[in-house]
Amino acid sequence: MTADTAPNVSAAQRGANVPSPCINVCRMNAATGLCDGCLRTIDEIASWSSFDDDAKRAVWDAIEQRHADIMAKQNSTREANT
Repeated sequence: MTADTAPNVSAAQRGANVPSPCINVCRMNAATGLCDGCLRTIDEIASWSSFDDDAKRAVWDAIEQRHADIMAKQNSTREANT
């Protein structure tokens, strides 16, 4: 099995040519300091094109953690309201 066909491996983890996480919902959230679309900071967005693949993968890792944190917060809020 190659890295390209391995299950549960994101595109960002497959190697060179790390794709941008941009989904064209470009709106900075003042409360979080993150883009509502891709969950990157303004510095991560501005520097993306100059990052090497390792730095891009590190941003992807941060995005995944931010997403998990957001989902956990939403779940705990939902549970508190029931």
